[in-house]
This record gives sequence, structure tokens and C-alpha cells, in this order.
Amino acid sequence: MSETESTVVTHPRAELRSVEDHLALLLKAAVRPRPVRVAISEAQGLLCAEEVVADQALPGFDQAAVDGYAVRSVDVRTANEEPVEMPVVGEIPAGSRQPRRLQPGQAVRVATGAPLPTLADAVVPGSYTDGGAAKVTVRKAVPSHGYVRRTGEDVQTGDVAVRKGDTIGAAQVGLLAAVGRSKVLVHPRPRVSIISVGDELVDIDRTPAVGQVYDVNSYALAAAARDAGAEVSRVGIVPLDPRRLRETVEGRLLMSEVIVVAGGAGGGIGDEVQAALSDLGDIDTTRVAMHPGSTQAFGRLGPDAVPTFLIPGNPMSALVVFEVMVRPLIRAARGTRHPHRRTVEARLLSPVTSTKGRRGYLRGQLLRDESNGEYLVQPLGTGGSHLLTSLAEANCLINVDEDLTDVAAGEQVKVAFLAPRA
Repeated sequence: MSETESTVVTHPRAELRSVEDHLALLLKAAVRPRPVRVAISEAQGLLCAEEVVADQALPGFDQAAVDGYAVRSVDVRTANEEPVEMPVVGEIPAGSRQPRRLQPGQAVRVATGAPLPTLADAVVPGSYTDGGAAKVTVRKAVPSHGYVRRTGEDVQTGDVAVRKGDTIGAAQVGLLAAVGRSKVLVHPRPRVSIISVGDELVDIDRTPAVGQVYDVNSYALAAAARDAGAEVSRVGIVPLDPRRLRETVEGRLLMSEVIVVAGGAGGGIGDEVQAALSDLGDIDTTRVAMHPGSTQAFGRLGPDAVPTFLIPGNPMSALVVFEVMVRPLIRAARGTRHPHRRTVEARLLSPVTSTKGRRGYLRGQLLRDESNGEYLVQPLGTGGSHLLTSLAEANCLINVDEDLTDVAAGEQVKVAFLAPRA
């Protein structure tokens, strides 16, 4: 898009876009990376992009579920009343490929996982016997198919072993291996680039001079993006130089599904950042009815319309905006069915105040009343948008509706879970 064609869409300060409306616009822009085929050892945590159909049964043969003796169940049916003595005509270890046939009235010693001999339909656990080698005395009957893993009991040929859209965890990896799949088609993690803008920023391995501060945002937001399930590139600090900023963002467009520019919204700096990027695509600058982080900007930049967030430079505000706006888009780009955090109703242990006309996102510590299972929430810190320490201690965000300014202790509020604490 040429410079004359691009626009920076602004909204009058009196207008506020609701959180729901803004989120709906953002989620429509989510770009899911194309599926790729990876080794199952690399698939953990990703979403399956195919229906994995078993081309063989699991187990593939009748096998012993315990160490014991393979028998015909009919030959030991009276063992509960009177012990049954049987000749032991051989032994089958796990992994044996030698076929063996059992005659009526005989037993074969078997290890867990060993294939059953022909005609055997049950395994008598060793604890039900005297453990004999040449002859065995069975003291307890077993039913047909007792202590046997039957062919196809877990998965039949043609069954779907792992479904499209399932998150691949340890059990799914094990199942893929069990049906002989070394690779699987998955949705890769969306690639997210994190950029901090500001002439006052220095990296944490340097000592700030007067007027300088450490770059908090690129580290904190990179961690938040990883927690959301992204593959993260922490680009770091870019000075407020229009040409360099534009080149940096343009260079990330081909290798990102999401770009986040911290320090790119609000005030004169925000205007300069948006102007520098405007020829890469339309940028929608708006004020969202939320606190902190009301002023935000969003664009779909470059030929692939990469979702690009311009968020406040204040670290606390940046993290809240990321949590409320950016994280759901990343989760949607992963293909997650429910991209939003889980929410519950909780009773306030202390009063809170919020800004009229904006949804408040306040830090809190969520507790559980063991006597009745009720959720309780303790607000943390004050309302200051600069207080990172209280966010570090929080395990939830308290949502205060736009039409409320004061909520008394004992009132019910909606609470969104943050990442669980160790």
C-alpha cells in the first residue's frame, strides 16, 4: 500500500469502543499458520491438524495383562471350590514371535505383554497359583478373557486415534507411537515479534543514565506471549526514529503472525509511531472502554495483513492490554476453541474503586473458602496503573463493569484466572 493510500484512523476522545466490540474486531484478524508435519517428539503442546486413523489394531494380538499362566478358562472353572493341577508345557516371554498351541488341560507360563498361545482365552495371575514350574496348582478361577489385553481393545483398525483439533499431550504422543506414527500434521505456534519503542529505554545489561529506564516491556510481553502458546522473537529496543522503526517492523512482517509494539500508543510518541508505520497498512487508533490501557492502536500490516498491536509503554498497562486483547488473538491463531481465560464469580474481601465508563481490570488474589467452596478475591495494591509488584503477586484480574465506580466488600465480581502459580 502506498503512502497516499494508507490511513491512520482516529476516533474523537469522547468516543469509547466497548471491550467486546474491540475484541470482536481483533479476533477476526487472527491468522493461523499453515499446518506442518513434525516428528511426534516435537508435537507436544500443539494442535493436531489431521484425523489420525489407525491402520492396525491396538493391541495387535491377544496378550497377557499380568505375569501368570495362559489357560483355557473352562479348565479352571472349578478352582474356587477345589484347586486344579495342570502341567506347564512351556514359557512365553514378552516379544516372543514363536507360535505356540495350547492343548486342553495344559498351562503355559507367560510374562506381561506376551502373546497368548492358540486356544488360551485367559491368564491366571501368579498370585492365584503355587507358582509351579513343571506343574501348577490353580486356586482361583478366572473368566474368559480374564487378565487378557484383547486384540483391538484399545483401538480398532480404522478408528480415529487422535482427532483434528486435539491438543497433543503426553498421552496423545504415546498413542501416536502406539499406532506406528512417527510424524503428525500440526498447527504450529503462531510467531510473535515483540518490540519496545523509546529513546529512554536501555537493555537490562546496561546501567541507565539520568532519564533512562530499563526495557521492561520486551521481556515481560515476550514471557506473556510464550505463556499464550506463541513462538516468540524478542526484537528488543528500537529508538524513536521513523525510518528505523518502519524498517524493523517491515522486516518482521514476513516472519510473524502477530507483532506487538510497546510504546506505540498514546501521546505524541504514539502519534509518531503510527505515522512511521502508516504506509505499511491501515492503523485503527481508538480508545477502548477499559482501564488501564484505554488508548490502543491496531493494524493489519504488509501484504499478508499481519495483525499488529500498538500498546501503551507503561509496563503495567502493557501487560493488562496484552492479557485482555493480544492473548485471545494468539490463542485464536493457535486454533484454540476457547481463546479466553476462564472466569468465575467471587466475593470481594475489600472494597474497590474503578473509573466510570470504563471496565476496570484490577489485580487480585483469588482464594477458595474450604467450608463451602465459594471463591473469594482480595484486591492487591492501589488503583495505580504503574504498580508492577501487585501484578506479580496476582493470580487473577478483577473485572469491574463500566457502570460501576465503587464496589463494596462482600459484593460479587467477575474474576479472570491468570496463569496458575507454582
